[in-house]
Amino acid sequence: QVQLVESGGGLVQAGGSLRLSCAASGRTVSSYSMGWFRQAPGKEREFVAGIRWSSGRTYYADSVKGRFTISRDNAKNTVILQMNSLEPEDTAVYYCAADRMAGYPIATTKSDYEYWGQGTQVTVSS
Repeated sequence: QVQLVESGGGLVQAGGSLRLSCAASGRTVSSYSMGWFRQAPGKEREFVAGIRWSSGRTYYADSVKGRFTISRDNAKNTVILQMNSLEPEDTAVYYCAADRMAGYPIATTKSDYEYWGQGTQVTVSS
């Protein structure tokens, strides 16, 4: 089992930045792919960014490309999502997820991820 705990959400004005963290525990995730998803009220949960832990290779949704950066901290077993130039449309609950199979390319479908965190709210005001 892998436990994921997100932190770092909050309220920010448009154009501002937030840094989300996802701490993994239980099993090593060094062979996993890790992803960030988000879900706005009344909408489906959507892929935001992913990283293959072993190689550091990343992949982004078009809507966040150039604004968000996903990275991992091996020493802390933590995945980070740096979000810059935030827009009101980025408002959502953000979830961290782990894909044990770590297929290629990085999975963007929520059903490919076996483990999920509880989510953290991000609100961007206009």
